[in-house]
Amino acid sequence: MAKGYWVSVYRTISDPEKLAAYNELAGLAVHPAGGRTLARDGRIVAHEAGTTQRVVLVEFDSFEQAVAAYESEAYQKALAALADGVERDFRIIEGLD
Repeated sequence: MAKGYWVSVYRTISDPEKLAAYNELAGLAVHPAGGRTLARDGRIVAHEAGTTQRVVLVEFDSFEQAVAAYESEAYQKALAALADGVERDFRIIEGLD
């Protein structure tokens, strides 16, 4: 079964307090749902249309698990806390194996 990944690239962070509230709630939602944070806030080299703002990569055991975690009530609470505090590109992708 192929793994699932959350890829989140932040274009702008306009409200760090909302991001902090989101981070706390998102951790409570993602980790119990089986998500493992592989990368966050590390060094970035951006190419082409890339950005050097915050990037987060979370791995799940399956694509379905990744989708279910996003749709969960706990994660939706985290999103509500984030609201308009950031502009980001968020994707759920299926791994190759």
